[in-house]
Amino acid sequence: MRPRSIAVVGTSRKPGSIGREVLTRLVEGGFRGPLYPINPAVDVIGSLRAYPTVTACPGPVDLAVIAVPRDKVLAVLDDCAAAKVGGLVVITSGFKEVGPAGAALEQQLVERVRRAGMRMVGPNCMGVLNSDPAINLNATFAPGRPPSGPIGFISQSGALGMAVLDFAQSRDLGIGMFVSTGNKADVSGNDLLEYWEQDPSIRLILMYVESFGNPLKFRELAERIGREKPIVVVKAGRTAAGARAAASHTGALAGEDALCDALFHQCGVIRAQTVEELFDIALAFAHQPLPGGNRVGIVTNSGGPGIMLADACEMLGLAVPEFSPETATALRELLPEEASVGNPVDMIASATEESFQRVVGLVAADPQVDAVIVVFLPPVLTDPERVAVRLGDLADRLASGRTPKPILGCVMGARRAAGSLAELQKHRVPSYAFPESAAKALSAMVRYQAWRKRPRGSVPRFPSGRLQAEQVIEGVRQAGREWLSEKEVGSILRAYGIPMVKSVSAGARGAVADAAHGVGYPIVIKISSPAIIHKARVGGVIVDIRTDEELRLKLDDLEKRLAAQGFEPGKYGFVVQPMLPGGREVIMGLSRTPKMGPLVMFGLGGIFVETVKDIVFRLAPITDREAMEMITGIRAYPILKGLPGEAGVAVQTLQEMLLRLSQMAVEVPEIAELDLNPVLAFPESDRCAAVDARIRVGSGGARVPVAPSNATGDGPPPGKMDIPPRV
Repeated sequence: MRPRSIAVVGTSRKPGSIGREVLTRLVEGGFRGPLYPINPAVDVIGSLRAYPTVTACPGPVDLAVIAVPRDKVLAVLDDCAAAKVGGLVVITSGFKEVGPAGAALEQQLVERVRRAGMRMVGPNCMGVLNSDPAINLNATFAPGRPPSGPIGFISQSGALGMAVLDFAQSRDLGIGMFVSTGNKADVSGNDLLEYWEQDPSIRLILMYVESFGNPLKFRELAERIGREKPIVVVKAGRTAAGARAAASHTGALAGEDALCDALFHQCGVIRAQTVEELFDIALAFAHQPLPGGNRVGIVTNSGGPGIMLADACEMLGLAVPEFSPETATALRELLPEEASVGNPVDMIASATEESFQRVVGLVAADPQVDAVIVVFLPPVLTDPERVAVRLGDLADRLASGRTPKPILGCVMGARRAAGSLAELQKHRVPSYAFPESAAKALSAMVRYQAWRKRPRGSVPRFPSGRLQAEQVIEGVRQAGREWLSEKEVGSILRAYGIPMVKSVSAGARGAVADAAHGVGYPIVIKISSPAIIHKARVGGVIVDIRTDEELRLKLDDLEKRLAAQGFEPGKYGFVVQPMLPGGREVIMGLSRTPKMGPLVMFGLGGIFVETVKDIVFRLAPITDREAMEMITGIRAYPILKGLPGEAGVAVQTLQEMLLRLSQMAVEVPEIAELDLNPVLAFPESDRCAAVDARIRVGSGGARVPVAPSNATGDGPPPGKMDIPPRV
């Protein structure tokens, strides 16, 4: 990113070729060091002397930009290694992205780069840019170049990178460094995060990614770096088409998009839904201070857009408070009688540039306001550019004050507003075409600030049940099974201190009555068979049986239903449990993904879990605060908290169960999927327990290190849970 000299390999005299375009950008951009065109067929390209090879250059080469046909890249790499080049940008395509043959060639590329001690961006990339005036590096073939600024931008797509640079230039958004990573064969997004962490010129990091090579490393870096430098990501590939098939509720619901949401939430990354939203958010973060809270003051000269903005703010978690009496009085004295001095302030269409400046200043000074959004529709009688000048001057003063507050603008009516937009950009006031865009950008700033201020929490440690779990799993594998029996599931849950309701197994129908007497009526009967994963789907759960006669009749009906579905008596058994009246049904689970590792799920449980999908995911290990956030983060949390006249459930007990499940997920990688559904939650801690559970084992994987108890944060480690007795 800071080379003293550059060789462009594959440039030519032919205008429009990629190598020539890169050379042209370097020359026109004013690169400060020597430039060496490499082409064995010519002596001069443009006004620069050309050389046949990199080793033939008269001076040392820091960076080589390679734009030769694919089959010549390896030979160029060897030449660069002999010349002791430090860095490579391989623009050439035709590697991993085209299939196995290209992937094999790319692997050779990586091996030679690493053997020579070089670093490589690409292949299949658009190049790199550093707008620092001391460097003036534009080693891309993009036609536009944005102004210098505090943003580092990573794009996995070269074509999108060209559009990004062009758009940034049109919005006067300063890009300090830009890297098109392409196939990420060597230099990755994680490498660039670490690099920019140490660079004071980069204060905001933007990323367009299609995949994560090492998401666990990304989580570690983003959580650390993000507390000082905001990271905004737009992630391609959101649809369910990319989700893997799974038999458990947890696995079926854990699509790639849900995993990315969990990853970004835990490490404080701001997720943009579209590239347009990425830039909307970037404008606010790059140019305005972070708000102290979520309270917004709205000023407009048109009532309709002000109401639209207030609605958008409320929907995004922003507050639109009443102004202090002093502010309301001052506004009433300043504005005409027809104006509205509430929040939003509607100054009406006759508002002048002077009244705009004074009103926005009053609103920004109100102690009930953390940020201001100004919505302006250029009327016939007011010069929109003069309004923008006044707002820009005010924004400059506010930004330099002791308690700076962000100001965002929304200028509607693009044809008449061109001059005002340019003026606002000059004063670094982010401006948007529609009110909702401004609200989304401010909401992102508020969420980020709240995450940054949030205590980190701790990962408590409980007695490990790993040895007992591994013994059970070894027996399952020797039996050639994937799914554990009820007894095996109970053994693992017991090892990790996760409570499960008392259960008695009955291998055949004749043993069910004795089991029922041992448990005591009323009871619940469940089918038990490795071939039946979801009991409710085959009608294999019968609740609230109160007598022996009712038990006999219900079993007759059950056997008929199962026979109609191809399940013969003797091929399944039964589980008898006490009927627990009341309680709230929740689901807990864990699943494992090839790249992101283990994750934990919590949500509204029961038979509607995959229909309602009121669930939250987090990557394990989770902290005590993250476990509580999972519980309070579902839409149905008010039901758990307690409806009017009812006591809430023992939320701390659910929190501890999630933490124990998280530890199990980390310590026992052989568990591929686990569901506790439902878990019945009661106000009494000792009554909370899983009613049904299933576990599937897989091939296993690397264990994720668990932080020692209270390694960070201030929460005490939960104590050992009381586990209801079971047979």
